[in-house]
Amino acid sequence: MIIRPLFTGPWKHHRWKGSLRFFSNICYYRNNAPPSKSDVVVSTNKAITELMKEGSIEPARKLFDEMPERTVVSWNTTISGYSEWGKFTEALKLVSLMHGSYMELNESTFSSVLSVCARSQSLSRGKQVHGLVLKSGYQSFRFVGSAILYLYSTCCEIEDARMVFDVLHQENELLWSLMLAGYVQCNLLTDAFEIFRKMPTHDVVAWTTLISGYSKVEGGCHKALELFRSMREDDNVVPNEYTLDCALRASGRLGSFYEGRALHGLVVKLGFEWDNSVSGALVDFYCNCEVLDDAMLVYSALVNPSLNDSNLLIGGLIKAGRIGVARSLFNGLIKRDPASYSLMIKGYAMSGLVEESKQLFLEMPERTLISLNTMITVYSRNGGIDKAVQLFEEAKVQENSVTWNSMISGYTQNDQHESALKLYTTMRRLAISQTRSTFALLFHACSCLGSLQQGKLIHADLIKTPFGSNNYVGTALVDMYSKSTFVGVLLACTRVGLVGEGTRLFHVMQEQYGITPTLEHYTCLVDLLGRSGHLHEAEKLVNRMHIEPDSIIFVALLNACWFWMDVEIGERVAEKLFSLDPKSTSGCVIMSNMYAGFGRWSQKMRARKVLRNLQYKKDPGYSWIELNNKVQFFYVDDRTHHFCNIIYSTLENLTANVNSEINFDCTSSRLYWERELLS
Repeated sequence: MIIRPLFTGPWKHHRWKGSLRFFSNICYYRNNAPPSKSDVVVSTNKAITELMKEGSIEPARKLFDEMPERTVVSWNTTISGYSEWGKFTEALKLVSLMHGSYMELNESTFSSVLSVCARSQSLSRGKQVHGLVLKSGYQSFRFVGSAILYLYSTCCEIEDARMVFDVLHQENELLWSLMLAGYVQCNLLTDAFEIFRKMPTHDVVAWTTLISGYSKVEGGCHKALELFRSMREDDNVVPNEYTLDCALRASGRLGSFYEGRALHGLVVKLGFEWDNSVSGALVDFYCNCEVLDDAMLVYSALVNPSLNDSNLLIGGLIKAGRIGVARSLFNGLIKRDPASYSLMIKGYAMSGLVEESKQLFLEMPERTLISLNTMITVYSRNGGIDKAVQLFEEAKVQENSVTWNSMISGYTQNDQHESALKLYTTMRRLAISQTRSTFALLFHACSCLGSLQQGKLIHADLIKTPFGSNNYVGTALVDMYSKSTFVGVLLACTRVGLVGEGTRLFHVMQEQYGITPTLEHYTCLVDLLGRSGHLHEAEKLVNRMHIEPDSIIFVALLNACWFWMDVEIGERVAEKLFSLDPKSTSGCVIMSNMYAGFGRWSQKMRARKVLRNLQYKKDPGYSWIELNNKVQFFYVDDRTHHFCNIIYSTLENLTANVNSEINFDCTSSRLYWERELLS
């Protein structure tokens, strides 16, 4: 395996004016003898090391380039220096040059370059280096074997990492901790626990690695605290600041106040109360447990609280609704970072202080993705959908799921459900990952549009993701289907007058499927009972509804009263309708017609006078159809539809065909009866 191709083109030496000449006075000998070549090399290597430590990378590289002779230490020192300062590309190029100059790579070289490949996620180059290691026989060296396993685990090639572990762990005890960390990094906690169980010894690093892994995954905090308690039973292991940090945060996420308080006592006992990470974990713990006074006590005791500690407390105060205290803390910060601004912007928005939220967003020195997402939501909820779209256009290039979900939510909140579905189509085309919120929002949009076909297509997408069994998504999915399978069925029962079947399905919906009736379901059943003449039953149903009836349900019942000419129930229903909606034109029209039917002309005239005062204008009727995953609306004499010319042309052809069929039928019928009479 050769990595020489990593270096392409001629090597160029840097030439600078006034550069220091380190070789003229590196060594001083009493006998004034000139320094030997080996002395010069050793001294130059030391100088390169010092310059690299200081971050003077270019002068260090100039020294390296001008060396007349180089040892493997010279190469390793420079490569290691590049690596320490994150100059991974330069480090890899230098390794390629070293290999091309036939300088033998040793244990330190391999360890350094494998670490560089791991940290830069350069798996293919790391595999090339691994090939060289196998050829040179260095894989059994402790640090080289460890670096190989670190490479594969960091790049999430966990099966390759396990193969390295299985081959080398008998002679390299360092691999146990690295394999454990690799499994934890890849969230393979069952495998991590199995490795932990088989480890020859359990030091505090191993315990902390496993506790940390469980504390960060959903549903793993109980296991993290259980492991912490097991660790405390071992007298030879003392928790360090990282262990306490993980345990405190796990307690906070679970809301385990008393366990967290005991941990706070242990923190004080072990002397870690002033550690930045532990103090932040304490603030986080008390905020999560909503014990804000204790969180503020911990914070106020810090001599120089970090910005992270301040942000944690601001977030906790906002979550608890103490926006005034959060504002004071924010205003008192000497230094603020984007997270501080984003927290406060969200806090203002949650508290209904929309203008303050907008103003602070404008004051931000640098807009972050979090702040953009927050403001998309703020503008969407407060009538600024156009401004929300502008911010979305600015943020969408980062292809963040939260950004797209925020905009989809904005569209649904502003009744632009078709725009929400179109945005999802673009989201899929760009391969932006969906979340549970994505699907919940889309099912709500389909439900509002009555687009069952589109909902089924999105349901098919859902099945391919891990969110199919999520309760949050499942609720939205059931809501969509329940509004389309049961509302549709109840409407069908209404049209054909199946009172018994409709009533039975209404109860089945609740008892067998656990669906709580909505206003749409109640309206369907009231309409069914009313059309069938069961006006008293319909009125009783409205009176005992578990939710407040709206004007639509009263209009449906009132319409039934007019059909059956039951003015007594009609007047009671009308009274409730007008108390809910004093400007109900539908109610006035129905009562006017009902009074006219009974010859009660004075009451009819009063109803008509109310209508004139309301400047009544009848809303046009419309129909709709779902075509190509889009709901098309049609109004009487509507010329605004973008395909209106084609629609009316088609309608004329259909009308002509229907009329010709009618004429044919009439002519045939007339001839038939004439023949019958003549005979």
